[in-house]
Amino acid sequence: MSPPPGPPVAPARPVELTAHGDTRRDPWFWLRDRDDPEVLAYLEAENEYTNAALAHTEALQTELFEEIRGRIQETDVSAPVRFGPWDYFARTVEGQQYAIHGRRPAGSVAGEDETVLLDENALAGDSPYFALGGFAITPSHDLLAYATDFTGGERYTLRFRDLRNGVDLPDTIDDVYYGLAWSDDTTIFYVRPDDAVRPYQVWRHALGTDPAADVLVFEEPDERFFLSVGRTRSGRYLLIATDSKTTSEVHFLPTDRPDAAPAVVEPRTPGLEYSVEHHVDAAHGDRFFVVTNADGAQDFKVMVTDVATPGRSAWSEVMAHRPGVRIHDVDAFAGHLVISSRVDGLEQLLVERLRDGEQHVIAMPDPVYSVWAGENLEFETTTIRYGYTSLVTPSSAFDYFLGTRESTLIKQTPVLGGYDPEQYTSARLWATAADGTRVPISVVHRTDTPLDGTAPALLYGYGSYEIPIDPSFSSARLSLLDRGFVFAIAHIRGGGELGRRWYDDGKLMHKRNTFTDFIACAEHLVASGYTSPERLGARGGSAGGLLMGAVAELRPDLFRAVVAEVPFVDVVTSMADPSLPLTITEWEEWGNPIEDPVAYEYMKSYSPYDNVAAKDYPAFFVSAGLNDPRVAYWEPAKWVAKLRANKTDDHLLVLKTEMGAGHGGPSGRYDAWRDEATVLAFLVDQLTGTVQ
Repeated sequence: MSPPPGPPVAPARPVELTAHGDTRRDPWFWLRDRDDPEVLAYLEAENEYTNAALAHTEALQTELFEEIRGRIQETDVSAPVRFGPWDYFARTVEGQQYAIHGRRPAGSVAGEDETVLLDENALAGDSPYFALGGFAITPSHDLLAYATDFTGGERYTLRFRDLRNGVDLPDTIDDVYYGLAWSDDTTIFYVRPDDAVRPYQVWRHALGTDPAADVLVFEEPDERFFLSVGRTRSGRYLLIATDSKTTSEVHFLPTDRPDAAPAVVEPRTPGLEYSVEHHVDAAHGDRFFVVTNADGAQDFKVMVTDVATPGRSAWSEVMAHRPGVRIHDVDAFAGHLVISSRVDGLEQLLVERLRDGEQHVIAMPDPVYSVWAGENLEFETTTIRYGYTSLVTPSSAFDYFLGTRESTLIKQTPVLGGYDPEQYTSARLWATAADGTRVPISVVHRTDTPLDGTAPALLYGYGSYEIPIDPSFSSARLSLLDRGFVFAIAHIRGGGELGRRWYDDGKLMHKRNTFTDFIACAEHLVASGYTSPERLGARGGSAGGLLMGAVAELRPDLFRAVVAEVPFVDVVTSMADPSLPLTITEWEEWGNPIEDPVAYEYMKSYSPYDNVAAKDYPAFFVSAGLNDPRVAYWEPAKWVAKLRANKTDDHLLVLKTEMGAGHGGPSGRYDAWRDEATVLAFLVDQLTGTVQ
C-alpha cells in the first residue's frame, strides 16, 4: 500500500563535518536546533503526516486499544511489601492514569486501615506528562521524600511529606536526579545531574534548613562515571557508588554519623568492577560482601571483608569464579545470602545459609522464564520476595520461605477475558551466526498457529550494555498472537544473556556481531517455517533502535516492517559531541571517534544515518521524544529525513514525535496503551495486509 500524498520534506542545508581527514556532508544537521521554528514545524508536520498515513488503521487502533484495556484489571493493587510495622503497596483505579501509593499495618487485610501516602494523579494534575523519580521513607516511617518530573527530561524536583498528617513540608529542592537515601529522620542524601544529565554530585540536606545551605558530600569529576546513593538493607550505612562502563568505586559512611566523610572500599583501578552489600551479625560483626571481576573473574565472584578493612587486600572468597556463570548481585539477609546469577542464558536465584554454607537454587516451573529478587526491605527475615514471569505466565510475586524452601504465590497480574496459557506454546531455539556462534531465540505463538512459513512474525532485539532481554509476559502481545503472529526475542551478543564474554563480543570493535546475530535469528525463523521475509517485522528501541537501523541497512530484503523507537541512529555525530548527555561515558561502549581514527571508521561503517543509500527499505514506524535526554529527538528526525530523500520504495515511513515527553514515551498508562495500539496496528497492517 502506498502512503497518502504529501509527506513532509526537510530541506537540505549541508554542513561539512570533518574528522581524521574524512569530511562528511550532513544535510539535516540543522534539525538539532530546537530554537529554530522550522524544526518544531517540521516535527509537527511529521506527526500530522503520521496520523494521515495511519488513518486507515484507526478502527483497528481502537479495537486493539480496547483489547489491551479489556485484559487489564484497571482497579488493582500490587503485592504488599513489608517494611517495619507496615505493608506498602501501590493501587490503580479505573480511569486514572497513575498509581496511588499507600500502606496498611503489617499483616492486615487489603482494604483495612489503609492510608494514602501519595496520589500520583493528584500530583500530575492537568500536565500531559508526569513521572515519579524517587520515593523514600524515613527510618521512623513518619516522613516521605519524593521527586517529580513534568517534562520527561529526567530532572526532578524533590519534596517532603509528613505522613502523619499528609502535609508537604516547605523544603523544596530543584534539579535532582534518581537516588535518595535517608540517614535518619532529618537528614537525606540526594544526587544532582550536570548540564549533560550525568549524575555527578551527592548532596546532604537537613530538613527545615534552606537548600542553599546543603552540603556537597561527594563529586565525581571524571565524566565517564555516574554516581548513585543508597541505604543498605541493614540500615547501618549509606553507599555512594561511582561507575563507568568498565570501572567501579564505592564509598560508605555510617547512617548514625551523616556528617562523616565517606570512606572508600577499594580505590578505582581501570577495569576493576565491584559492588558491595552490607551484613552484620554477632558472629562476624560488620562486613561487606563484594561482587567483583577482580583477578580475571570475567563472570564475577563473591568475596567478603570486614568493614574495618574494606580494601581489596583483605577480601576473601565466598563463591569462586565459574566461567559461564555470570554473578550479578548479592542480597544479604540476617541468616542467608541470595545470589542472582545467570547460567546457560537463564536467571537463577541461589540461596546460601550463612551459618553452615548450605546452598540451593530456587526451582522454576518453565523451561524459558525470567526471575528476579524482588523488593526485599527487611534485613531480619526468614521470607524473601521474588518475581517470576515467562512468555506464557503473567508477572507473579512469590514469597519464598527460606527454612522450608516453599514458594507461595502472593500476586499474579490478572489477565481478563479468559486467558488460557495452554493455548500458547513457548520454546527456546538456537540460530547459528556466520562465525559459528549459537545465538538463543525465545519464541511464543498460539498452539494452532501453522508453522509453514505463512504466519506473520515479530522479532525483538536490543543487544547493548550487557542488558539481557529476558522472556516475559505481555497481555498486549496477545493481540498479535491471537491474530496468528509468532513473537520472538533474539538474545544477541552485546546483551547479557550468556555471560560477560557475550557482552564483550558485541561492543566496541565487535559491535557488528550484534547486528549479524539478529539477522541470523531472523534467517533461522524463516528457515524453520515460523514466517517468511514478506511477513517478518523487527522491533527495538534506543540502542535497540540502532540495531533496527543497522539490520535494515544490511538486510532490507529480510524484513517487511521495522519499528524503531527512540532510535540511536546518528552514532558518529553524537559520539563526537562531548557536550551531549551520555556521550563521554558511552565511549567505553562504542568507542571514541574523536581520538581514535580506527573507532571512527568502524562506527561510521554501521551508523544507520551515515549509511542510508538509494535502495528499497522496509516500512518504518519511528518514534522520538522532544524532551529525551538519552537519545535526542534529532537523531530519528534526521534519519527519517535522509531516508525520505534517498529510498527508492513506496513503503510507509512515519515519524511520531512525543512533543511533551522523553525517552520512555507517554507517562500515563492509558496514553501508553494507545501508543502501543498504534504500533501494533502498523504491524498488523504491514505484515498481514488485511487492513483496508
